Amino acid sequence: MNLLDSLRYLAALAEHKHFGRAAQACCITQPALSNAIRALEDHFGASIVRRGRQYEGLTPEGELALAHGHRLLHEAEALRQALAGRAGAPVGRLVLGVVPSAEPLAARFAGLLQALHPGLQPVVRSLSSPEIEAGLDDLAIDLGLGYTARPEVRQRQLSVWPQYEERCWLLQADHASGAGAALRIAAPMGWADAARLRLALLTPEMHFRALVDQAFASAGARPRPALETNSLLALLMAVQPGADGDLAAVLPGALVSVARSHPGLVARPLHAPLLRTPVGFMSSAAGRPTLALQAALAAAQRPDWRALVDAHSGALGQADPAP
Repeated sequence: MNLLDSLRYLAALAEHKHFGRAAQACCITQPALSNAIRALEDHFGASIVRRGRQYEGLTPEGELALAHGHRLLHEAEALRQALAGRAGAPVGRLVLGVVPSAEPLAARFAGLLQALHPGLQPVVRSLSSPEIEAGLDDLAIDLGLGYTARPEVRQRQLSVWPQYEERCWLLQADHASGAGAALRIAAPMGWADAARLRLALLTPEMHFRALVDQAFASAGARPRPALETNSLLALLMAVQPGADGDLAAVLPGALVSVARSHPGLVARPLHAPLLRTPVGFMSSAAGRPTLALQAALAAAQRPDWRALVDAHSGALGQADPAP
C-alpha cells in the first residue's frame, strides 16, 4: 500500500463525498479507490468510512485520519516543491479556497500567478467561509481569499493579508440608456429604497446574504425577495436586459466589475448605511509555507496586482457615497 496515495484518495473522497467522483478526480477507477481506502482501514486497524448504499461520511477515526493525512500530504508537497524548484522559480500546486463573492478576483489572481510562475498550477475552489477556515487549519488548502473580520479567523489564529473592502451594489437593467449601452454607474441608492424593489438575493445561509440582511435591518427595512439563489452567476443573469420580472440584484463590487462586459445594465452603490467588509488572503500559521505559497504571497503585494484589485472590487475606483 502506498500510504500517501491512499491518504490522497481519502482526502478526495471527503471533498467530493462520492466514490465515483473522487475516483475520477484522482484519475483511477472506483474499485481501485475503494480498495485503497479498505487497505488504509486495515493498515490502521480502524473503520474510516461510514458505508451504506453510498458514501455516508467519515467515522470519528476517519476524521482524525483525514486531519493527519492533510498534514502529511502538505509536507510531501512542500518537499516535492523544494526538490523540484527554487525560490525564484517555484513549481507545483497551489490550492486557493475562495468565497463566492471573491471568485472573479481569485481567477484574476490565479492568472497573474501562473503568468509570473509558469511552473505553478493554481487550483481555485469555491468554498464557504467555514470550509476555508477549516481547510486552512487542516492544511487541506494553501491559501484562502475571504472575509477576514469573522471571529473564527481570529480563533484559529490564521495569518491575514488585507486586500480590499467589499461594497454592496444594486444592479438592474438600464431602461434609460437602452439594452446596447455599456454599464452605467448611477447615483447611490439607500438600502431602504432598494428594499421596495423586486429583489434577487443570495440564499440566507451564505455569508454575503447575512451582511446584506444586516444592512437592510440597519436601514429599518425588511425586503421580501422575489428570487433567491446560492449562485452569484444566477443573480447576474437574472437582471440581464430582456429577462422576465425586471429584477434588481444586490451584488458585491467584484461581480459588478464582471457586469461591465454585459451591456444594458446600471449599477448603483448602496449606502445609508455604507457597508464595508474586509476581504483578504489568509493562510495557516502552522506548518512551513511551500514555495508556491511564498510566491503567491509575494504576488499579492505587487503594485500591478494592487491596482487590479482597486479597479475590480469594492468601490470600483469610484468615490464612496456618504454613509
